[in-house]
Amino acid sequence: MPHDPHLAETMRKALCRRRGVTEKKMFGGYCWLLNGHMIAGVEVGRYMFRVGKAQEAEALARPGAAPIIFSGRRMGGLVWVDADACGGGRLAEWIELAATFARGLPPK
Repeated sequence: MPHDPHLAETMRKALCRRRGVTEKKMFGGYCWLLNGHMIAGVEVGRYMFRVGKAQEAEALARPGAAPIIFSGRRMGGLVWVDADACGGGRLAEWIELAATFARGLPPK
């Protein structure tokens, strides 16, 4: 997945003070993990968040969100969010939604 260096830097800044967060090169771009569980990534013009299937409908109801479809298959629990929809503190809200999901997963 091609990435947007500006969005990657924005995500780094948003996550820099969060404990347990690591950055990993994945899918040809960058993803961020919380305690070993993927929570977010960036692509050109949009972010990816792993919100889990239980929170997917809530996430998709938010402005700028869309399901991730890969090779014709919908990837449950993952959403795209337009970068423009993440201004004014909304990026932190998306990060928290994904972090909430990751914190509920078994430790790695």
